[in-house]
Amino acid sequence: MIRVFDMFSGIGGFRAGLESVGGFEFVGHCEIDRFAEASYRANFDTEGEKYFEDATKIVPQEVPNFDLVCAGFPCQSFSQAGLRRGFDDARGTMFFEIARLVSERKPKYILLENVPGLLNHNKGKTFSKILGTLSELRYHVEWNVLNSKDFGVPQSRKRVFIIGFLDSRCAGKIFPIRDCNSQNLKQVVGGSQGQRVYDPSGISCTLASNAGGQGGKTGLYWIDMNLNGLITEFSRCIKSRYNSGITKRIGENSGVLELFDEPMPILTPGKENKRQNGKRFRLPGEPMFTLTGMDRHGIFRWGRIRKLTPWECLRLQGFSEKQADNIMAVNSDNQVYKQAGNSVTVNVIQAIGTRIRKLNDELEELDNENKCESESY
Repeated sequence: MIRVFDMFSGIGGFRAGLESVGGFEFVGHCEIDRFAEASYRANFDTEGEKYFEDATKIVPQEVPNFDLVCAGFPCQSFSQAGLRRGFDDARGTMFFEIARLVSERKPKYILLENVPGLLNHNKGKTFSKILGTLSELRYHVEWNVLNSKDFGVPQSRKRVFIIGFLDSRCAGKIFPIRDCNSQNLKQVVGGSQGQRVYDPSGISCTLASNAGGQGGKTGLYWIDMNLNGLITEFSRCIKSRYNSGITKRIGENSGVLELFDEPMPILTPGKENKRQNGKRFRLPGEPMFTLTGMDRHGIFRWGRIRKLTPWECLRLQGFSEKQADNIMAVNSDNQVYKQAGNSVTVNVIQAIGTRIRKLNDELEELDNENKCESESY
């Protein structure tokens, strides 16, 4: 059994992934956000485990014995979407709280997650500092940029994962991960955010933690023009703020094309864009627009665009239906949007955890064989 301490645990993405693998036992966790903590406790039995609210106040000697520390330490100070202040931002210094715990307890494994911007922040000096710190603690370190879309969820979400291990026999056994399914984002109609159209055979844009502008909640996905047209199975990348609207920033927001069985009245169906006062569409069952000598009328049978629900965002991060239900029961929609956008993708952690467990079992079996051989002499 691999004992785990969960730092910066959020709503439990690491825990959900590792527990789905089996062979992992959690001895405690740390999370300062009370809303995320409520979601964590809604899904996991934490009775008897050690809890710390603030990572800066963790007393290493008070943490029960553990073999693995996992942490998605705050990424805003390294993200391309932020100010990129790095270690000058208090959130960026949280890595050193991990190092403080590790230096005292020396677990077998360290598993960290952050945005890819960490790799080139401050011309690579920030990442070099992280690697140097772990090396000074006698850890061998490897890293891999993984995309959630390659692990069974319809979301393009690149994150860098860092694995540290004390035993040199682990080298190359966990990273790189290449045996996954890869698809591409396929844009069929360009334009500003909220007007781009994507083909359903590809993936969605990344769910991010921040959205801005009027269309941050929406996206257009290609649907064929037959009566029995298909909606793409992919949505865009989840953000932690789904309460703004359309944005002219890079397309990284999510939306759903909602179909209607009944036709919708539409003005000037032959034009893609039409300037006018008032709305251009009416819902099924509503009367047609007033007939005039200038306007042309038609019927729209595709549907309308709506934003992703918070429950859908959780599912796009790999949480089960039951887990999503439990989280929704203890938090507001706005909090759930934020939590989903800040979470690690469960499926990715599951894949990494499977490798860690397999490797750990192999090493324990090998050590036992060597022990038996030495005792036989």
